[in-house]
Amino acid sequence: MSFTKTVFLPVEPAEAFELITQPERLRRWQTVTARVDLHAGGEYRWTIVPGHHAAGTFTEVEPGRRLAFTWGWEGSEELPPGASNVSITLTPAEGGTSLTFVHEGLNAEQAASHAEGWNHFLGRLVVLAETGDAGLDEWAAAPAELNQLTGAEAGYAALTRVLAAVGPEAAGLRTPCEDFDVAALTDHLRRSIVGIGKAIGAALPEDDADAPAEVRIAAVVQPTLEAFGGRGLDGEIDMGFAVLPAALVGNILNLEFLVHAWDYATALGRTLEVSPELSEYVLGLAKDTISDQVRAGGSFAEETVVDESAHALDRLVAFTGRVPAAS
Repeated sequence: MSFTKTVFLPVEPAEAFELITQPERLRRWQTVTARVDLHAGGEYRWTIVPGHHAAGTFTEVEPGRRLAFTWGWEGSEELPPGASNVSITLTPAEGGTSLTFVHEGLNAEQAASHAEGWNHFLGRLVVLAETGDAGLDEWAAAPAELNQLTGAEAGYAALTRVLAAVGPEAAGLRTPCEDFDVAALTDHLRRSIVGIGKAIGAALPEDDADAPAEVRIAAVVQPTLEAFGGRGLDGEIDMGFAVLPAALVGNILNLEFLVHAWDYATALGRTLEVSPELSEYVLGLAKDTISDQVRAGGSFAEETVVDESAHALDRLVAFTGRVPAAS
């Protein structure tokens, strides 16, 4: 069986092609992270929602006209990577582009479930093309099964939306971290992710210091999360300065993403979009991670007092020593 849908995008075919192929555009409507090797025979891996990773191979790449690739899910016996086929055809239309999406090679149950997913994401693509912002994907905001890996992916989904708003003019803005302006925070966050990525054997690219903050961070987040997902949360990781339980390193990654997302948002005068479920979960990780000894080492200030009824995100940042607006 197959699923077919045609939508209209009020952009030229060349721009529509970028929306469906470029990682920084895919993250706006469909993926949390995206690895793309865009040529016939090249592979892709997309985190569609936390804990669910699609992968396959590009079979046709005609810029501005057509894209085709195999499709499947990592860890699935019923529909593994490469088990089905997707094609996207772009046709010039008055005022924009007609996009025809076809997913073939599915059984009846798979066709029904994928129809729900593709209707959701193609709807977000239309909103993005029409308004420039599809919003935070509710499917990515609060995973049904939270652990250090899915929590990190959900936290990064919140982080990347804020990073997308960080332009060169924001570099000197002060953040709630007294030692960091926005530019320094980006350097710090990248170093932290690189430290974890290297420790678990991720293949990390060289830094492009002139690239936008979102691109610099995404370049190391994607391989780090992919490598972490491959190794899992069992055992220990040699971080260089100490050998830590893998689950504790996962805690740290969750804190890096969500707490610094709040730092960026505060510096920019924005409200961070994050679910209460994720905030509550990461607060629990913070309480398991930030001991009095850790605070004494200077990594975190003393906890700020806030009302117990405060939003979980406010209680999280207060626990890390920051001062939420609610206080």
